[in-house]
Amino acid sequence: MITDLRPPAMEPAELIWQDGVPESARFGDVYFSRDDGLAETRYVFIERNGLPGRFAELDRNSHFVIAETGFGTGLNFLATWAEWLAQRPDDQDHAILHFISVERYPLALADLEKALESWPGLQPLARELIDNYPPLIKGTHRLVLGGGAIRLTLCFGDVLDAWNELEFVADAWFLDGFAPSLNPDMWLEKAIHQIRAHSQPGTTLATFTSVGRVRRALADEGFEMAKVPGFGRKREMLTGRLPTSEEVSAPTVGTDPIVIIGAGIAGAALARNLAERGVPVVLADQASGPGAGASGNDQGALYVKLGVEYNDQTELAATALCFSQRFYQRWQGEFWHPSGLLQLAATDQEQDRQKRFLERSSYPENLLGAVSPTEASRIAGIPVQREGLWFPGSGWLQPARACKTLIEHPLIHTIFGFKAGTLRWADNHWVIQASDGRSLRAAKVVVAAGHESTALAPVPEGQSLRLKPIRGQVTRIPADDCQLPDVVICGTKYLNPAYDGSAITGATFDLRDDNPEPTPKGHQENLDQLRELLPSVNISEHIQAEHLQGRVGFRCTTHDYQPVAGPCPGNDETAGPGVYLLTGFGSKGLVWAPLLAEYLADRICQQPACLNTRLARRVETGRLYRNQLTV
Repeated sequence: MITDLRPPAMEPAELIWQDGVPESARFGDVYFSRDDGLAETRYVFIERNGLPGRFAELDRNSHFVIAETGFGTGLNFLATWAEWLAQRPDDQDHAILHFISVERYPLALADLEKALESWPGLQPLARELIDNYPPLIKGTHRLVLGGGAIRLTLCFGDVLDAWNELEFVADAWFLDGFAPSLNPDMWLEKAIHQIRAHSQPGTTLATFTSVGRVRRALADEGFEMAKVPGFGRKREMLTGRLPTSEEVSAPTVGTDPIVIIGAGIAGAALARNLAERGVPVVLADQASGPGAGASGNDQGALYVKLGVEYNDQTELAATALCFSQRFYQRWQGEFWHPSGLLQLAATDQEQDRQKRFLERSSYPENLLGAVSPTEASRIAGIPVQREGLWFPGSGWLQPARACKTLIEHPLIHTIFGFKAGTLRWADNHWVIQASDGRSLRAAKVVVAAGHESTALAPVPEGQSLRLKPIRGQVTRIPADDCQLPDVVICGTKYLNPAYDGSAITGATFDLRDDNPEPTPKGHQENLDQLRELLPSVNISEHIQAEHLQGRVGFRCTTHDYQPVAGPCPGNDETAGPGVYLLTGFGSKGLVWAPLLAEYLADRICQQPACLNTRLARRVETGRLYRNQLTV
């Protein structure tokens, strides 16, 4: 149980258990009916919103959005998921259920698991929810479930903050939470105004309560309200609907192919995300195969460096790390190896920074925790001389293999050896012209070509795009010539566990070096700094830098070292919309790619965004454009 409420920790719900039913100690109310909570949920929320019929009538490739004011035990969500499966048994129709819920006092994982034991018929779904339940940190968490058919946007925090910062339009509302007399803040007029702001003609709502001031406030916002019989001992409840003069059809994703330029981890993750939503993709790259650029290393560490202060930048990094850990789970043992990761305070300066980080922040232990040199040594399996941070859910990937695996999908068509030279607008389409004369046409294009994106992305006349390459060289160390750790260790350098007789360490950070080939100097730098970081690795003295193997990649970095994902400004008045940027990941592409692919796919498909507006501003494209005369 988290009791330290320095950011970003959330105050968890305190439960009282009565005959297997959880009750909130704070509000003095049960989370679900003592008689039959599942039947109550189906009656109040699913049936009163007309969801069985609405789910069944939904078109292929469309989506349906439900918003809820209190996640609680997740029972409403699981019951809705089960109803979705009952009405849409075809898991290949690419329709998506978006479920958006806010919880100020989230349940601890153990309490969630105990609460959901009451519903054996929901156990397969409950197990998937539990396995993906995020750490209790403030913010917005996107859970992709059911093979992508279910997308849960779970917001830990205040309901007003959530509705102010999230972009979505609900088709139905579950106005849950405890009774208004027990939880008055949830029923403030401001909250009900936000409910209207996130609704459209035809949006419905249902709530347990029949309190008059709630009914009047919703009616004042334009909902046609009605009292109907309640469930069980509850005599009455409320339903509502925004009137509409015509039938409202659910939005659908386009079936025209989207062209993605770049088959590194960014392009591969986005291609897979779009394909699983039913969007055909043409993935083009100048190399002979995927993962040939900065994403081509044999091993890569999954980590971020969280800020001392929990600001928007730190929140974005923490959100990306949690999302990427969940995303890669399905490929565990294939290209994802969740060994855990130690982030060492490798210098006195870094030791001071970590001390300040721990003084000002509180994170749940299933995300990260401080460890002493003794604890770090036990975890790593080799002596470690510095304290650090332990990330139990992190580890390492095989990036090139990840890119190859991600693009194996029937809706992804690949074109390799395609060196894109120009991107121009002609006849209401974007035309990508290759250097060999071939061309591609598409209404929507995503430029995910790393530092080479500057040559393709539309740039208004007189402006430039602030992207730059940074050379990074990694070194392969034979396992027989050193003592390798059991986990990933990072500090001034990173070192992976042994795989296939060797391990990757690195990388150099060469700002003004454009040499694409590994050099003995780069290998020597990696060896020297690794020996300083981890003397216990015992790198054999007979190893010569000029005899080592390695690889060079050019990371793409923005001027503010933050990633970019979003639509590009139009090139001129004659150019249409439809060009997007996905790049600037620096050395953290393995962490950024899954979340920002999810976010950009949300934008392209016009579905609820997984990032709130504060975090979306951190990755928007406009900040990269500057006048060429600006110093």
